[in-house]
Amino acid sequence: MPDNDLKYWLALSFIKDIGPVTIKRLLSAFHSPQDIMKASFNELKDVEDVGKARAKRIKEFNAWDLIDTEIKKAEKHNINIITYSDKEYPEHLKQIIDAPTVLYTKGRFTKDDRYAIAIVGSRLMTEYGKRTAEKMAGEIASCGLTVVSGMARGIDTVSHENALKTGGRSIAVLGCGMDKPYPPENRKLFGALSQSGCVVSEFPIGTPPNKENFPKRNRLISGLSMGVLVIEATRESGSLITASYALEQGKEVFAIPGNLTSANSEGTNALIKKGAKLVQKIEDILEELSPQLKGLLKIRENSLTRSMDGLEINEEEKAICNILGTEPKHIDIIAREIKMPSSRLSGLLLGLEIKGIVKQTEGKRFYIL
Repeated sequence: MPDNDLKYWLALSFIKDIGPVTIKRLLSAFHSPQDIMKASFNELKDVEDVGKARAKRIKEFNAWDLIDTEIKKAEKHNINIITYSDKEYPEHLKQIIDAPTVLYTKGRFTKDDRYAIAIVGSRLMTEYGKRTAEKMAGEIASCGLTVVSGMARGIDTVSHENALKTGGRSIAVLGCGMDKPYPPENRKLFGALSQSGCVVSEFPIGTPPNKENFPKRNRLISGLSMGVLVIEATRESGSLITASYALEQGKEVFAIPGNLTSANSEGTNALIKKGAKLVQKIEDILEELSPQLKGLLKIRENSLTRSMDGLEINEEEKAICNILGTEPKHIDIIAREIKMPSSRLSGLLLGLEIKGIVKQTEGKRFYIL
């Protein structure tokens, strides 16, 4: 048998039908992975819910070459392996009953990552969902909170990108091995998260993005967070699985209300009907979580006047901002309302975009951030 503690943690995680809950029961009885592997068959089988079959698998394990290969692959790909006993193991995640005993990571966890909000939603997002995710992720990150998501297409990707864009932190939880970023078009995002946040997986190196992996990984998204915000979800959406895990884990569930006629909002509207906190602005989340935050939030400038403080905003630009809202408005409508030629208005709107106050969406439509 090896003398490396990491090898015993990996060995236990590789044994069939020995999951995190069983491993923790064994740890309660034998204190360390090495002691578990060295325990007798009779000692093992007498542990609650272990029984003869599992005890036999533990005693018969001899695939130490597989464990050595896993460690070498991690070194080759610059992947960190964190065990349940390591001080780097995330505090919030450790509190869930089926927390993985081994995590593969790129990047690093920080102490402040315990102040995290998960954002999940549709892969096939609408423009409304995209803009909402951009706004909420940016504001959550600006408050000093970490944004957690699953790096999937759609809402997940937008949430990660905008958290990083505002200079905040973001954590991505994968449903595959760390050497196989999925979806492939997010390889650049994977690199950015590894540098300015953390990417994490419980799956061994080389694990493909199989469909059954994603519901399992959703419990880690909620487990790493104080609460889960759902932005656009159909009635069959995997985001609702994340919300269910959050409830089981005693976490807060938040939902953005959506169009009554949109299939993408059926899941979120149903969550609100069942008691999820309806969110219209960032303050709705902060208010609900204030007892947990305990004043650690950064001071947030949330009014238009304060958000423009320190920027050179002339009277014409102020007038434009005063008639814009969070819903996109076509430039022709803005021009009519403000009584300004479109040619002049275009230049002013561009200036406001550069200053980060206004954003343009498709069809020359503008809204305020």
